[in-house]
Amino acid sequence: MRGIGMTSWIVAGPAMLVLTLALAGTGCPTVEVSQNCTTTPCDTTTTTAQVALQDVRYWAYQLQGVEQDGAVDALVASRYDLLVVEPTRTDRDSAAFDTRGMVSRLHASPASQNGKTKLVVAYINIGEAEDWRYYWQSDWIAPTTTTRGTPDFMIIPDPDGWAGNYPIAYWDTRWKSIIINNTDSVLQQAIDDGFDGIYMDWVEAYSDEAVVAAAQAASVDPVAAMVQFIREIRTYARASNPNFIVIPQNASELAETADCYLDLIDAIGQEQIYFDGDADTIWADADSGDVRMPATGDGYSMAYYEQSLQPFLDAGKVVLCVDYAQQSANVAEAYQRAAAKGYVSYVSLRSLSRLTQTPPPGYPGS
Repeated sequence: MRGIGMTSWIVAGPAMLVLTLALAGTGCPTVEVSQNCTTTPCDTTTTTAQVALQDVRYWAYQLQGVEQDGAVDALVASRYDLLVVEPTRTDRDSAAFDTRGMVSRLHASPASQNGKTKLVVAYINIGEAEDWRYYWQSDWIAPTTTTRGTPDFMIIPDPDGWAGNYPIAYWDTRWKSIIINNTDSVLQQAIDDGFDGIYMDWVEAYSDEAVVAAAQAASVDPVAAMVQFIREIRTYARASNPNFIVIPQNASELAETADCYLDLIDAIGQEQIYFDGDADTIWADADSGDVRMPATGDGYSMAYYEQSLQPFLDAGKVVLCVDYAQQSANVAEAYQRAAAKGYVSYVSLRSLSRLTQTPPPGYPGS
């Protein structure tokens, strides 16, 4: 949802700091993490969830409106093999939403193939604080373009224009406590609600200029710190559920920047390979899709994304892509291009506030 837009991004240079950390209480050895990571994660066995991922032919993605009347019924009635959904109860105004009940219903509902049921994965923004979440305290102050927020792990407003989103210093232990290391953490709530895994947004925080500058000021290598953050998320979740799925969204270049990255994830999601849309638009807005991506170019083009996703395919990882389009010719083109590359594709609109009206070719009932 909050992918790389037409803003200025950089990738950190050579590692400034090698992080040596013990994964306390996990039974894992101390690991040394750098951009050229050669360590092996604690668990490399193929899980039943990973096997199920290989069977995914159709997936869907909904981040808004899940609490609306009929929304869960529509998700249940769908025949997608994998659903990425907003947990909803982590939204401060929807704290009473029965997320566990929703997940249970979705798990019991049929997928595209007879006899199989859905995988259900929780959307979590690991690289930005969101001011509508339950963890946002009344005395917190949002950052500005020139001043860090309170707490000071909030660095800057979202560079793509998503209101209420703030890139953070994800290496900060206070943020890690919110996301991972707490009995009421965002990750623990997803585990408690029965999700099969998480779909992590804003992994690309490590390449945002303001975040990189904050990391440099703290003598932290932002690439190594992001890899370590994902390692800790995976380790924590797998301690409770050995089949837990970890899927990053965007930041596909990490596969070439950090050697161990592909061992830490089970699939990847990638936005706007072929068509994009404007941030913070409503479903019916003409600007919520159909913005053709440049054919070539570094960092923001069809060719760049296709090239950077190839290592995932070579490693046998499922590539989930979501493009934003509503014009029939653009929808058809996005699906055709994605299929030719071997991606599992979904075409929707930027708000992601309902299931798409343009499901993939071959989708049951389409």
